[in-house]
Amino acid sequence: MSRSSHRPVAIAVAPNGGRRTKADHPALPMTPAELARAAAECLETGAAMIHLHVRDRHGQHILDPDAYRAAILAVRQAVGDAMVVQITSESLGAYEPERQMDVVRETRPEAVSLALRELVPGRDADPEFAAFLAWLKRESIMPQIILYEPDEALHLLDLHRRGLIPWDHIPVLLVLGRYTASQQSAPNDLLPFLSPGSPRFQSFMVCAFGRDEAACVCAGALFGGDVRVGFENNLLLPDGSMAASNAALVDTVAQQLRGFGRPIRSAASLRDAWQAGDGNERL
Repeated sequence: MSRSSHRPVAIAVAPNGGRRTKADHPALPMTPAELARAAAECLETGAAMIHLHVRDRHGQHILDPDAYRAAILAVRQAVGDAMVVQITSESLGAYEPERQMDVVRETRPEAVSLALRELVPGRDADPEFAAFLAWLKRESIMPQIILYEPDEALHLLDLHRRGLIPWDHIPVLLVLGRYTASQQSAPNDLLPFLSPGSPRFQSFMVCAFGRDEAACVCAGALFGGDVRVGFENNLLLPDGSMAASNAALVDTVAQQLRGFGRPIRSAASLRDAWQAGDGNERL
């Protein structure tokens, strides 16, 4: 039996993102209290990690240490250590790389997502990014590198080969369908990331857009990955109806994974996997 056929699968929830508002869905969480409530509901249905965006008083996406600390505190009060709490450094076109990294330094979260194309827009940015990663490792902050296209995976592999990635295995998030028409993902969007010429990452997570979110991420799980769902990228259940909550999206995927015989990974198990790795054959 292959490793991927019985490994536990971690479910992350991205409950709000930086663009949608309650006009898109009344249950979209925006305040610390709402994020905490969503975290508790999603933990109950199987989520091991929450991916946080925070907003200003007008509901706009911000990268702000005080806002992050308030959200993290509220989530921790609701779920304790039962979920990995990951913040985003994503700019949404509003922040330069230096500010994106400074917010992480000022917040000192448990985990952070880093969009490679934003933080390393050109080769001249490689040294600063490498220094930032070295700081993250010293501070025991776990990064997850966001990859939108297979060429970005090759760039990350090149950084690793040049000794600029201070981990043997660095977690990545494969984003399916970000640049497809209407941002509607399909399971075959995963195939370019799995082609013979692409790096094989020991720890990868898959997220997708639109009503086929569950099918896309479950395909990723069957290939040995973890999964991320939530209102950031999708508001619909597989039948096309509106999901009542983020927890409904988590529960849908958890049930499908269990139907495939895949156990659901806890936050403690995810932390161990990210910190230690479980093999030597992948990046």
